[in-house]
Amino acid sequence: MNGNMLSFDEAYEKLLGFVRPVREIENVDTMVAAGRVLAVALNSTINQPPMDNSAMDGYALRAADVPAAGAPAGQPAHSGRQRRPCTAAGHGGTYLHRRAATPGADTVVMQELCEHDGEHVVINTVPMPGEAVRRMGEDIAEGEQVLPAGLRLTPQAVALAASVGAAQLPVYRRLKVAVFSTGSELVMPGEPLPPGGIYNSNRFMLRALLVGLGCEVEDFGIVPDRLDQTRDVLRRAAEGHDLILTSGGVSVGEEDHVKPAVEAEGSLDMWKIAMKPGKPLAYGRVHGAAFIGLPGNPVSSFVTFLLMVRPFLLATQGVREVAPQSLMLRADFDWPRPDRRREFLRARMNAQGGVEPFANQGSAALNSTVWANGLVDIPAGTPVAWGEQVRFLPYGDLLH
Repeated sequence: MNGNMLSFDEAYEKLLGFVRPVREIENVDTMVAAGRVLAVALNSTINQPPMDNSAMDGYALRAADVPAAGAPAGQPAHSGRQRRPCTAAGHGGTYLHRRAATPGADTVVMQELCEHDGEHVVINTVPMPGEAVRRMGEDIAEGEQVLPAGLRLTPQAVALAASVGAAQLPVYRRLKVAVFSTGSELVMPGEPLPPGGIYNSNRFMLRALLVGLGCEVEDFGIVPDRLDQTRDVLRRAAEGHDLILTSGGVSVGEEDHVKPAVEAEGSLDMWKIAMKPGKPLAYGRVHGAAFIGLPGNPVSSFVTFLLMVRPFLLATQGVREVAPQSLMLRADFDWPRPDRRREFLRARMNAQGGVEPFANQGSAALNSTVWANGLVDIPAGTPVAWGEQVRFLPYGDLLH
């Protein structure tokens, strides 16, 4: 490997090129399938609706029986209202007989436009043929694909599967991820903070992000800044896991041992990306498991996870579409001195329809990630003037 940084797009494509999707499939109850990735497309075995039915509460009739307002079928207008025997139609159900059936009914008139008049129903409107009628198979035809393979199942997707009678769904198994933090200075919350020590926030953040993406997580804790211990944990973490995810130790300092440990135990295929924050991001393989090393600074770790690790994990789970959605919004800020790397600013949409960045864009300002509701994507070397359009990546499409 040379010392040149890959561009963000080069690194993104290269990382996705390393993906080895899981192949194992398991059937799970549809009730608990949300968040899993559908392995086989789901086709409907029924028509939906299964029969012609009413779209609302009302009365079924032949539209031809009400040719004009106030006119009985086939007769001149009379007393301003139409009196016909009708059939009650329950919303979402089949036609239900009230007193007398209406053979050949092709229309439903909503209940609010009808009145009872003794043994008859008064129709106070002139309906159109087919009005308020849902035809068999109108929404979904028998044999039609309702959910594609490679879809990460949302609550509405499992509801759709249930609506066509799917009690179980074939999904890919969950990814198994080993995670650990490096750094002798790291201390767990609840412990006394010694001079030079910092509380380990990355451990909490990365676990939560992984669980949110449907992974099974095994935490190997905090590894001190020693090459031999780093190598030992890498070997143990590789056993039975699809991915080893670390934070810290991938830069060029004397106490950064993750990079040489990975090279000693396996191979390092990618290092240094021209993005800010997050330059020292590494990819390799260790004893059969994929390895991704994130920067130690919490903001850098957070941003690189969202932009690089998330799509890698989704693609490995079998998801077909992994790129996040973005919005073009008005910049309510100036950015006159751009970096030579591609920048991702913690920012949020404001009430005026624009987007504004957090004041402190330092890679240790973890509070900026909570204040923000997304990232502004600024191409390398590109200044931004107030009022220009910028690309905004909402957290809603980056955290799931």
